[in-house]
Amino acid sequence: MDTIACLKKNIEASIKAKQQLLNDSESLLIFSNAVETVIDCYRQGGRIYIAGNGGSAADAQHLAAEFVSKLARDRAPLPAEALTVDSSILTAIGNDFGYDQIFSRQIAGKVTTKDVFLGITTSGNSKNILNALTQCRVFGVPSIVFCGKDGGQAKEMADYCIVAPGIATATIQELHITLAHTLCECVEVAMFGE
Repeated sequence: MDTIACLKKNIEASIKAKQQLLNDSESLLIFSNAVETVIDCYRQGGRIYIAGNGGSAADAQHLAAEFVSKLARDRAPLPAEALTVDSSILTAIGNDFGYDQIFSRQIAGKVTTKDVFLGITTSGNSKNILNALTQCRVFGVPSIVFCGKDGGQAKEMADYCIVAPGIATATIQELHITLAHTLCECVEVAMFGE
């Protein structure tokens, strides 16, 4: 496959997936409700905790940075934390309790009912994200998941599950970034005005 053909194929897949999401009124409503939950969290003095694996871990850090720094304009910081960045915590939990517990253990130690958890998993079946969702239920913490494919087990476990259409992980992750940026933009407007 030549380079141009490969690029065209990937752009077309991205456009198709975004068009599918654009026309999925149920997913758009779930996303809107998830955004309102995050806005309520911030109005109550809470924070958002975000987690994922691999590229989704990078997306979690990316989104946390947008909340704490800014997305589109100067404003006061909004508290957010990626549960993927503290190597001492991650390796201690991984060593003592197992990799599947790296997010749920942090939720148990950090999160309050004023907060929100956002998990990012392209498969919807990442065990450590599923355990985090279980922990959220135990603690009464609202949970949001950005996932892909058929939503996996996360679809049944999260309070709000937005399934990004697409087959390829890369296409799903591109939509996750669109969702993340839109979430942050809507929160900025709600908290600080147009």
